[in-house]
Amino acid sequence: MKQAVVLAAGEGNRLRPFTVNKPKAMLAVAGKPILQYVIESLAQNGIREIVLVVGYRREQIFDYIGSGERFGVKIEYINQERQLGTADALMQAREIVDKEFLVLPGDKLIDGVTISEFAHTETNAMLVKKMENPMRDLVVTVDEDVVKQAIRRERRAVSYSREQGVCMVNTGIYAFNSKIFASIEGEQTIPVALNSMLSGGNRLKAVETKGIWLDITYPWDIINLNNTVLRSVEPGMGGTTEDNVSIRGQVSLGENTLVKSNSYIEGPVVIGRGCEIGPNACILPFTSIGDNVVITPFTQIKNSVIGNDVSIGAGSVIQNSVIDRGCVIEDNFGAISGETEIKINDGYHLVNIGAMVGEGCRLESHIVARPGVIIGNYSRIQSLKVISGKLPDKSIVM
Repeated sequence: MKQAVVLAAGEGNRLRPFTVNKPKAMLAVAGKPILQYVIESLAQNGIREIVLVVGYRREQIFDYIGSGERFGVKIEYINQERQLGTADALMQAREIVDKEFLVLPGDKLIDGVTISEFAHTETNAMLVKKMENPMRDLVVTVDEDVVKQAIRRERRAVSYSREQGVCMVNTGIYAFNSKIFASIEGEQTIPVALNSMLSGGNRLKAVETKGIWLDITYPWDIINLNNTVLRSVEPGMGGTTEDNVSIRGQVSLGENTLVKSNSYIEGPVVIGRGCEIGPNACILPFTSIGDNVVITPFTQIKNSVIGNDVSIGAGSVIQNSVIDRGCVIEDNFGAISGETEIKINDGYHLVNIGAMVGEGCRLESHIVARPGVIIGNYSRIQSLKVISGKLPDKSIVM
């Protein structure tokens, strides 16, 4: 298998506010967009011809990925004008793919090990992964390494396997040949087309992986993916540190980053380029900090994702939170994690989370964010406020 089609046209509506201004595949975890991990995984397995199907906010993918040269691959772009589903997205590539090719989602976290064996499998195959009690993923019925039916799991269901709460999940990774296009034409999603194929007597092989494959559906999933990637971060000291800085564990500092005196960093942690940390700052495990970020004195950040060009004032405490790019947060901001119920489109979710802050927000001093608050992009919140619930984009709290 020498060619892959990567589907990266989707928006990710349930991930708002983080996908209002960027495609789902460009959400960053541990300092890199999800799509980059997919491309690097393909390159690691010798698959260097990639057809990238783009759509929503596609210009951001063009600007970041480019020709693919810096990732050691060759990218050819196809535009899906209307996001009508995965089958329609794959159909856009019909005229330029080889006789045999892989299909992968561009918005799932996939490592090289996950697809290492699958890259050499026969065509008409699906990569599956055993997962405990998935509530929202596509589940397949498998018998002796053959897919019998692709079904979407209902929330009320307990299990689709003999092991209670354990299911075989469709990863959205396939090995196809050019005959697939006759089967998916006119369909919206690949799984629906596969069900039709299977009912017509066609065979679809199931290949199980034990590698990393993680979906990202809701804002708090960004933290889960970030944690997974950070577990294997390579330590690196591209920046500089002043006196009495303590660094423990797996920590990666980007170029031109300065960690000021008496700061403490405990990995796994990734800090990008051109940052200024401290003095007397505390960065605790499973934190990712983007490029050009300023963390001022006596601030503590734990298990959080901080985007590029963010400034966080002194005396702030941030836990289990996501703060998108371009935010300015003044002194004594508190985002403490706690268990809370959040409504996102299709229902309520009980999660343990801090604050989800969209891009370009400005939060003045002495603000407390209750667990689970979602602050829309470009919002403004004046000092001495306690905020909760969900604020739409461009909110002003006075």
